[in-house]
Amino acid sequence: MSHAIVVNDLRFAWPEGDLLFDGLGFTVGPGRTALVGVNGSGKSSLFRLLTGELAPQGGSVMVEGKVGYLRQDLTLDADLSVDEVLGIAGVRRALAAIERGEVDEEHFTAVGDDWDVDERARVVLDRLGLTHVDLDRRVGEMSGGEAVLLGLAAQLLGLPDVLLLDEPTNNLDLAARRRLYDAVASWTGVLLMVSHDRELLERVDAIAELRGGRVRTYGGNFTAYEEAVAIEQEAAARTVRAAEADVRRQQRELVEARIKLSRRERYAKKMFENTREPRAVMRAKKRTAQVSAAKHRIMHTEKLDEGRERLNAAEDAVRDDDVMTRSDRGHPVRR
Repeated sequence: MSHAIVVNDLRFAWPEGDLLFDGLGFTVGPGRTALVGVNGSGKSSLFRLLTGELAPQGGSVMVEGKVGYLRQDLTLDADLSVDEVLGIAGVRRALAAIERGEVDEEHFTAVGDDWDVDERARVVLDRLGLTHVDLDRRVGEMSGGEAVLLGLAAQLLGLPDVLLLDEPTNNLDLAARRRLYDAVASWTGVLLMVSHDRELLERVDAIAELRGGRVRTYGGNFTAYEEAVAIEQEAAARTVRAAEADVRRQQRELVEARIKLSRRERYAKKMFENTREPRAVMRAKKRTAQVSAAKHRIMHTEKLDEGRERLNAAEDAVRDDDVMTRSDRGHPVRR
């Protein structure tokens, strides 16, 4: 099976009872996908469900392939060395022992086929602009932005099939963000990320919008997504106007029908009082007229109710939230 993220009929509620997802389903295949949604829509919670930090109450979350995950709240121990964060400290120690002439089997087992581990690590670090960072350096000597890039380097060095990034450009300066942009742009596996960074969102292949507990995927980058939403909203606004006009027409027809029926009832009553036909015959005609009038009223009332339902559905399709706006610093933020 190809590498992918598959969510099927997912249900999740918080312990206090607030239902977040009910029947959520979507698939993320190879390529770069950005998950967007207004604040509070559940993006971070969905990421925690994908990584197994949260357990769903129903449905399933399947991630096919090796997973790499860069957390938004990444915190590294200041006493760790760079190679420890990268997960290669044991291999490097084994290599150093072998170079000193130690021939214990455990050293060769630790190295395996990874004889060029230093070179591989340096390629990843240099690619992310960490050329000045030595593998033996302590995390506490690095800036917050450098630590974030180091965390990403650790994920990339692990060669994941599926990469999850949660607000990866937070705490990064312009130069560091550009390094991360390049890393994302060259990614060839499955990538799903949450970000408010407009420049980063322009480098994806698809936008997965989380809205109302559902995920809908739009092909293309964020600009293409905005254009698609704008077209949808124009159509939705036209539908609302048409539904409003239909409701007004149904209301007029209902009023007119009631006036006509009232006139008929008054006329029928007068005829009943003045006619010389047998009373039984007149009562039968009256019942027939009343049944017909009731059906007429019900028909117009049902049409009005149906029109209101169409209007409600049309209004629900019109968004009352802004997708994204830019801050003064040029970083997009959610309203």
